[in-house]
Amino acid sequence: MKIYKSILFIIIVPFLIVLKAQPETWKREKHDGYKLFYTTQDSESKREYLLYIERGIDSVRKFFGSEFKKEFEIYVHPNRKSLDEQWRKDWNMPDFKSECWMVASGVASKLDMLSPLQWAKESCEHDYADKLKTQQIIAHELVHVFHGQLNVSPDFSDVTNLDWFVEGLATYASGQLDKVRISEISETISGNKAPNSLDNFWTGKLKYGFSGSIVMYIEQKYGRRKLIELLKFNKKDEILNSLNTTEMDLLNGWKKYFVKSN
Repeated sequence: MKIYKSILFIIIVPFLIVLKAQPETWKREKHDGYKLFYTTQDSESKREYLLYIERGIDSVRKFFGSEFKKEFEIYVHPNRKSLDEQWRKDWNMPDFKSECWMVASGVASKLDMLSPLQWAKESCEHDYADKLKTQQIIAHELVHVFHGQLNVSPDFSDVTNLDWFVEGLATYASGQLDKVRISEISETISGNKAPNSLDNFWTGKLKYGFSGSIVMYIEQKYGRRKLIELLKFNKKDEILNSLNTTEMDLLNGWKKYFVKSN
């Protein structure tokens, strides 16, 4: 009898260990315009996430004056390991390891994000308790989803010299271009330290401010309807041609606008 129990213990224990090691199954919910995927860990917080998501979707609709073109998926990853594994697969980068500030990404078909419950432990620069900034982060990625659904490169993999526009649009439309960032950009321009090329906007500590502010300037000068028309382009020259301007003239106008507005 003891021998049988020992054998049974040897068989069952490794089996339980294997079961425990298996990745958690995704739970799925259908919502208006999107599907939500999450794990047991986030079951209790799901309702709160949905409030952020719905408000974000509503703000994107209002900004662009139209609905999302097609349904998309939202994945709330239980930890950074899960998020990194997904990004490695999506971006075909087997050795990719995300920076601590990276908590979400959006393309035409889906939004992936690290569980906000894990931000304090597995991220930097983000505080889930800051409701305004959390809302803006989610809205930022939803802008990418909307943009991707109109762009000739839905996942932005075939976008040339347009990081400033892709990220600037999401920064501006999500409300992340706040007074602090605008003030920083105005001071930088006044101190003759601003980039002299659009290709350099999405670099350095002020990249969100630089990129968001040039998109804001385009809207102020050409109107929101024209700004929305630019979402389909995947090359810098296409945007400049559509605006009937040169890069130098666009940058000079941007500098004058923000020095004057300060």
